[in-house]
Amino acid sequence: MAGCAAGALLLAGCSSDGDGGLGVESPSASSKEDGPGGSAKPSEGASPSERPAPPAKGSVKVTTTLTTKLSSPWGLAPLPGGDLLVSQRDSGEIIRVDGKSGKKTKLGTVPGVAPEGEGGLLGIAVQPGQTSLIYAYFTTESDNRVVRMAYDREQRPGNQLAAPDTIFKGIPRGTVHNGGRIAFGPDKMLYVGTGEAGEEDLSQDKDSLGGKILRMTPEGEPPGQGNPERDSTVYSWGHRNVQGFDWDREKRLWASEFGQDTWDELNLVEPGKNYGWPEAEGKADEPGFVDPVEEWKPEQASPSGLAVARGSVWMAGLRGERLWRIPLRGEKPSAKPRAFLKGKYGRLRTVVSAGGDSLWLVTSETDSRGTPGEKDDRILKLRVR
Repeated sequence: MAGCAAGALLLAGCSSDGDGGLGVESPSASSKEDGPGGSAKPSEGASPSERPAPPAKGSVKVTTTLTTKLSSPWGLAPLPGGDLLVSQRDSGEIIRVDGKSGKKTKLGTVPGVAPEGEGGLLGIAVQPGQTSLIYAYFTTESDNRVVRMAYDREQRPGNQLAAPDTIFKGIPRGTVHNGGRIAFGPDKMLYVGTGEAGEEDLSQDKDSLGGKILRMTPEGEPPGQGNPERDSTVYSWGHRNVQGFDWDREKRLWASEFGQDTWDELNLVEPGKNYGWPEAEGKADEPGFVDPVEEWKPEQASPSGLAVARGSVWMAGLRGERLWRIPLRGEKPSAKPRAFLKGKYGRLRTVVSAGGDSLWLVTSETDSRGTPGEKDDRILKLRVR
C-alpha cells in the first residue's frame, strides 16, 4: 500500500451556495443503451463527428425516491447489482442503500475524519471489478487525504470496514474549498479533485496539491505516463474547487467548478492545461489559460456533482437548486443549457449515471446551508433524455 505520492486529477468544490433556475419535468422516451462514460451509443459505423447531437431540449422525470433521511450525504458509489454506497460528510459514516427497497445499512464510521465547514468525509469510489475495497477522500485535522478500506459485507452492520490505509496525503485542507470528488477513469486510474482551501495562490503553484486535478494509480502513485510529468500526480491546475467530473464516450473528461462571485464553469479538462484561477474566472480569453465550455452566475448554479448520460452533461446545482443539462456534440455544446427541477428538491449535491437513460441524484439540504424537510436528505432516480 503506497503512502503519499505527488499529485494527479480532479474535482472538488465549494463556494457560497444559494438560488435557482428553470424547473421542467416531462417523461423521457427510452433510447439506446449508453456506451462507456455514460454518453449515448453512436449510430453503427459513425465517427464521433458524425454522431447525431442529442435533442436540444431534453427531459427529466423523477421515477423513484429510493431513500430518505440521510444526513449530509456527499459521495455516491454504485455497486454491481444495483446497490449504492453513500458517504455522510459530517458523521464520517458510509451507508449501503439497497437499490430496490431503499433500505439503509451502516457499513461503519471512517476513523480520522475531522468535519469542519465544507470538510469531512467527501467522495467515495469503488474500483471496477474490485468491490472488496472502498476508496474515500476525507478531511483530517491536518490535511485532506485518500484512503482505501477493505469491506466485508458478512460482518455485522457498523463493523464492515477495516482500518483505512492511506494511499495519498498532504492535500491542503480548510473550512472551504476542500475538493473531494474521486472516481476511476476509463484508463483505470484514480482521479482526485482538490480545492485551494481558500488560499488562491495554491491553484497556480505547481508544487502544491491544492486547486488541482490529480491522476494516480490505485495505489496512489504517479502513473508514469499520461500526466504532464512522469513523477507527479498533477494532471491539470488553475482550479478553484472542482466538485464534479465524468467522462464521455470518447473518454474526454468534463468537470464542474465553483467560481467566486462572477462565473461558475463547465470545463473540458486536458492534461497539462491551466484553467486560470485566480487570474481568470469564466470566459476571460486570457493567453495561457483554458476558457470554460459554458459558464453560469453562481446564484444559478454553484455546481457540485456531474455525470454524462445520453450525450449530455448533467450538472447538479447547490445554490442554484436545479439540475443543468448541457447537450454535447464532440467538444462543444450542441444547444443552450437547460435547467430542470428548479427548487423542487432544494440543494443538489451529487449526480451519477445509473446506466442507460437513468441517473441517481442526491440532495443536500442537511449540509447546514439548506432548509431540510422531514424527508431530507434523499436519493432520487431520474429518467433523462
